[in-house]
Amino acid sequence: MSERWDAEPERYELIEPSRYRFDVDRRDFFRVLTALGGGLLVVGAAGTEGQESGRSGSAGGSPSDLTSWLHVGPEGQVTVFSGKVEIGQNIRTSLAQAVADELGVSLSSIAMVLGDTDLTPFDQGTFGSRTTPSMAPILARAAATARELLIDRAAAEWSVPRASLSAANGEVRAADGRTIGYGVLVAGRDLSGVVAANTTLMPRARWSLRGSIIRKVNGWDMVSGRHTFTPDLVRPGLRVGRVIRPPAYGATIRSVDASAARAMPGVQVVVDGEFVGVVAPHERALARAVSAVRVDWTAPPAQPDATTIFDLFRRTAAAGGGGGGRGGGAAAVGDPAAARATAARTVTTSYRIPYIAHVPLEPRAAVAEWADGRVTIWTGTQRPFGVRAEVAQAFRLAEDRVRVIVPDTGSGYGGKHTGTQAVEAARLARAAGQPVKVVYTRAEEFMWGYFRPAGVIDVSASVDAAGRLTSWEFDNVNSGSSGLRTSYTVPNRREVFHAAASPLPQGSYRGLAATANHFAREMHMDAIARAAGTDPVAFRLAHLEEPRLRAVLQAAADRIEWPGPPAPGRGLGIACGTEKGSFVATAAEVSLAGGAVVLHRLIVAFECGAIVNPDGLNNQVEGAVVQGLGGALFEAAEFSGGRILNGTMARYRVPRFRDVPPIEIVLLDRPDLPSAGAGETPIVCVAPAIGTALRAFGEVEPALPVRLARR
Repeated sequence: MSERWDAEPERYELIEPSRYRFDVDRRDFFRVLTALGGGLLVVGAAGTEGQESGRSGSAGGSPSDLTSWLHVGPEGQVTVFSGKVEIGQNIRTSLAQAVADELGVSLSSIAMVLGDTDLTPFDQGTFGSRTTPSMAPILARAAATARELLIDRAAAEWSVPRASLSAANGEVRAADGRTIGYGVLVAGRDLSGVVAANTTLMPRARWSLRGSIIRKVNGWDMVSGRHTFTPDLVRPGLRVGRVIRPPAYGATIRSVDASAARAMPGVQVVVDGEFVGVVAPHERALARAVSAVRVDWTAPPAQPDATTIFDLFRRTAAAGGGGGGRGGGAAAVGDPAAARATAARTVTTSYRIPYIAHVPLEPRAAVAEWADGRVTIWTGTQRPFGVRAEVAQAFRLAEDRVRVIVPDTGSGYGGKHTGTQAVEAARLARAAGQPVKVVYTRAEEFMWGYFRPAGVIDVSASVDAAGRLTSWEFDNVNSGSSGLRTSYTVPNRREVFHAAASPLPQGSYRGLAATANHFAREMHMDAIARAAGTDPVAFRLAHLEEPRLRAVLQAAADRIEWPGPPAPGRGLGIACGTEKGSFVATAAEVSLAGGAVVLHRLIVAFECGAIVNPDGLNNQVEGAVVQGLGGALFEAAEFSGGRILNGTMARYRVPRFRDVPPIEIVLLDRPDLPSAGAGETPIVCVAPAIGTALRAFGEVEPALPVRLARR
């Protein structure tokens, strides 16, 4: 495994490197230029948000100085370009709201072009809840610049003072009542400008579309089934393909006998090193051909199972990370060891975090088509430019000879950062000489995707005789550093992430490691408060200085009527935290029935600055909470001998409708603050809220999924 670190020190991704590098010749470099016709083209200079700007460059590289963001056509239509992708978070709507507001046009006049490496600006990827805080302002500045350029054009057209003009409803209006449409102003005449980093945006009080509930712009296509996802795509001459995979991690090929499959009509078998793939005219023929290929595999190396993995983490972390990883985290403050030695009470616990799968609605899929030595790939990914780089590397191509197009995708949750399926489809399409579609089966998705990292977290905290925290020591082994630092005031603290070897492929997951770190931290804060005989909410508030975090904690506590008493036979729990610039507190009311956890209600107080679309925000919070229920109560990968034992929907338990309690979401709007992302943070406090509520019924195991300790 390798690590990729970006500019935010506490964010990490463990990304599986490309599995394949094929033996092909290097092609000559060439670039395809797309003609947009006459109109207004706005280009932007790279500023402090360099990861978001620049048409050139590859994932992790520096962007170019100028890039195209927005085009106004001769009919007044507006095309907006962004390297971000739509994976269910509804950025087609929220980004269009920002542009429409600043440019002064209707939402229906805007077309969003997302995630097309030939047409859109370079972008590192859609992750980290960065679209709203970083991309929306960029597009808003582009729209504001376009508006001012159009006013300039109208002033010149009419020979009137610029200050006498205004722009709204897709036209420029003069003081005497004359109007001229944007389309007329740009018809047949290109107009370009530079988007300055200090472009003035309209104040929050003047927002019209932003801050309002706007229906999903292509919602009807979704509910009517008209929308086309990658598995639905059809190209002329399309064939279907599948890769024959090892029975276990680490198994390699001894020999391949594909003679029976190659004798089938329309079937091709590709063997290229460790890559074995089959192409057929349709799914039925593909299934027959795959079953006819005989592969002799080596035995996989000895590997740990789900019960011994935590010992492996500790051993390999102590040995230095087990393969190129690195540790990280906040530098120590004060002297935690000395403070612990003189403390009135110390609580020390180890928390275990399992691997969990992403289980996206749409499994990995790709369609690849070669023409004139260039390949076009349609695939669901969160990193189109990263996938372009992977494909180029696999085939030794210049990146300009690879185009990646991302159709709106049926969810990702951090699980679609790599482009293995794109490389596979491209290899099969090159051999077939025709377009090829690869769609993972659900079993492939479980085993050959990657998992949220498992880990073990050691926490030790001390209080003095007055019940004040005096020391805090937090060691995360393998599961990651995101959300590592505590928001609580502690004079002596040490927080460190230790990289370790992982036998399972692991990578980004919604919220990264913030979910694991918040679980351990909030469960531990609750345990300390109880040990000290202090109310858990009062204990947290006594150690919190951040007013935004205090506000959500108090809102959740008030709404669930903390501290109760709850109804007979029920328990209340609460947790709070911050991640990606937003703040959340979750309160839970639970009971037990036959040893099973029954959720009666969840309260989620959430604040992410100025709210752009309340309905979309509510959906993001609710979706994150429902997903968090799986990791809190059910989900854990079972594995042994390099095999996933529960890699089917029948055996891997995800939340069902009956598992979802009433969820009350309290949104705290802060129009005085910039908007932050909302896709990840709401998930981080679900598990500790439930875990602390279960303490009303006895000791809780320090592990996910949450369970009562065996008596």
